Amino acid sequence: MAAGLQGCGLQGGDKAIIYLPKGVPYANITFLESVFEQRSFSEHYIPKGKDIVIQGGPLFHILGQAMGLDVLMNGDTLALLPKVNLDALLAHIQKYRATTFFGVPAMYRMILEHDRGDYYDLSSLQHCFCAGDVLPVEVGERWLSKFGKPLYQGYGATETCGRVSLTPLGETAPAGSAGKIMPLQSVRLVDPDTLQPVAKGEPGELLVSSPNMVRAYWNKPEKTARCFVEADGRLWYRTRDIVHIDSDGWLFYLDRSVDMIKHKGYRLASSEIDSVLQGHAAMVASCVVGVKDEKVGERIKAFVVLKEDVKGVSVYDPIRWCREKLPPYKVPQYIEFRDMLPKSKVGKLLRRELRAEEEKSLNKIEHFSNV
Repeated sequence: MAAGLQGCGLQGGDKAIIYLPKGVPYANITFLESVFEQRSFSEHYIPKGKDIVIQGGPLFHILGQAMGLDVLMNGDTLALLPKVNLDALLAHIQKYRATTFFGVPAMYRMILEHDRGDYYDLSSLQHCFCAGDVLPVEVGERWLSKFGKPLYQGYGATETCGRVSLTPLGETAPAGSAGKIMPLQSVRLVDPDTLQPVAKGEPGELLVSSPNMVRAYWNKPEKTARCFVEADGRLWYRTRDIVHIDSDGWLFYLDRSVDMIKHKGYRLASSEIDSVLQGHAAMVASCVVGVKDEKVGERIKAFVVLKEDVKGVSVYDPIRWCREKLPPYKVPQYIEFRDMLPKSKVGKLLRRELRAEEEKSLNKIEHFSNV
């Protein structure tokens, strides 16, 4: 059974918002299908038994479980580090001539920003795999420019045993793609409000089904009823993610349905605005959320983290940058600088915690205005 964390505790005043783990029970065949199917996407490029993999994700997360155990079950070599230490990680890649490394986008950004990164020889790497969060375009471009090899992306969920789409080694993925739909997965795109299929070529919420899929959460019948639905005589898992799939089967992640910002009648993807902000030379990270507003539905607010050596940047700089790259209705109305952003233990941004902060602040304002 895999425990997919729904979140961590967020302390707020005299109360804490606690996100409890969800138990996702796998059948043995579900896990076996996952690890062998994933390995098939690289087998023609790196034969079984020849791959040397540096563990880049924790074993309590499906990325670490599926990728790490994949290595052992396919007869490859796994180097398992007890904790994240950049110098130790890079030294192990160099020492053991590792051919594969995997991690979340934040890990690749950390390597690129590491002030001792050039001391290590990473030329043995043939397969750099990225999943667990949206990969900023500028991180992918910088990695390719520096190391001459692309970051191969994938998309999945705990409920799908970590796989829905992968980029086959040796193939050039379209810009922004998170890979091709995997053979054992059936997918459909629907309107998140009605669950009716969207028109061909249109984005929608992704539903996933497979012969040996997970069918329920452990002892959570209400959550199971919300997340697993019957349609056309089969069971589907609701990912709550908004994606686009092109005619060649390449998947493009747009956003979580709960992270879509409803602004002046538009449905805006937070991740798109994040990607633009992170392309600014002064930014190291950003997280965009919708702030409730009676007049326009939600206003766009961006929390940004600047690089350590950057001086003299005001809130007008990221707004001006966005105006050059985005339509007017997608430009943030508010910018807030932070020293850091809330992240899960695997480095994924916890957008919901920032939304919770904003909602609490708004409730306080409404309370005092009514006193």
